[in-house]
Amino acid sequence: MNNLEILRSDCVIKQKRGLHFIISSILIWFGIFFVQLSSMPVLTKNLFTFVCTAILLPLSFLISKLLKIDFQNKANPLTNLGIVFTANQILYLLIAMWIYSAVPEKMVMVLAIIFGAHLLPYSWLYKSKVYFIFSVAISFLALIIGLLYSLVILAISMVIIEILFCVALVIENYEKAGK
Repeated sequence: MNNLEILRSDCVIKQKRGLHFIISSILIWFGIFFVQLSSMPVLTKNLFTFVCTAILLPLSFLISKLLKIDFQNKANPLTNLGIVFTANQILYLLIAMWIYSAVPEKMVMVLAIIFGAHLLPYSWLYKSKVYFIFSVAISFLALIIGLLYSLVILAISMVIIEILFCVALVIENYEKAGK
């Protein structure tokens, strides 16, 4: 096994394939769902949707402590690559910020597509078919559901998809631990 594969395996084991972030995203999408259920104007809903996403890091940190996951894995240089994978999502959020005012009724859909798409590089980092499948599925399902149904339906669909993602990730981690 070469050094790169050893470092990737270390990320898989110590960070449990980012399970703490996926669990956090379930809670965030629940928050977005409740925001979308409200009777606030769409621009206010969009603002609170952004607020929901802001709690990702502290929530993930807390969940990592509860699940005994190495949040930073500072000894592994590939952790910095994972940070770059996340940073690209921040740049894509500029699109969502533009949609916020240009086409506000589609902002949650765009946010869901960005979320799904940003997961793709993690399929390589974590040696994960689950990340690959859900990255593609989330992006396309968010587009289809977002075009055909209300934002409430989209948000609850994202909760369900994220729960399925989490379960699949737990199974994938369990299978890795058994090997």
